[in-house]
Amino acid sequence: MTVVEEIAVKHLGRVDYASTAAAMREFTLARGDGTVDELWLVEHPPVYTLGQGAAAVAVGNAIPVVQSDRGGEVTYHGPGQVVLYTLVDLARRGIKVKSFVCLLEQAVIDLIGARAQRKSGAPGVYVEGAKVAALGIRVTRGRAYHGLSLNVDMDLAPFNAIDPCGYPGLQVTQTRDLGIPGTPAQIGERLAQNVMRLLNA
Repeated sequence: MTVVEEIAVKHLGRVDYASTAAAMREFTLARGDGTVDELWLVEHPPVYTLGQGAAAVAVGNAIPVVQSDRGGEVTYHGPGQVVLYTLVDLARRGIKVKSFVCLLEQAVIDLIGARAQRKSGAPGVYVEGAKVAALGIRVTRGRAYHGLSLNVDMDLAPFNAIDPCGYPGLQVTQTRDLGIPGTPAQIGERLAQNVMRLLNA
């Protein structure tokens, strides 16, 4: 019999990136063996974030660049993008890091449908070669934080100032342009439900 663990979903609205990242770190370092896993649904004001593998970038616009402790390269967050932070005790659930990355990708694939694909060596979800979802996590003491971002209904132009996820010329897309109906709030809720279903499968 599958034991379904409780997961709390928190809708935090539009929040600053740096303070949210700090709150995730604090939550993760303070949690105990019985702390309930949490999913945080947010949007961020325009910001570029650099993962631990990213070199410094000059973006040529007024959007701030913030260093992050997640894995991965450089990406952009902005209004109209769903960011789902996954504060999950992987060790307690018996989930390996690579399997968790696949699970997060699958949650997006299940939302978009058969057009959505993985790309070997490039975490995230793609449709016809264009990236629709990026992910980057950090795991400390078997507990994950950070998560994934899904482009829903946003201004994609700021991606042109960077090599998204470290890939020059990589195109990006969003669910609106793929004909998938739903506001960021609606899409975010569906995404969170997919992650919860897969975690407790």
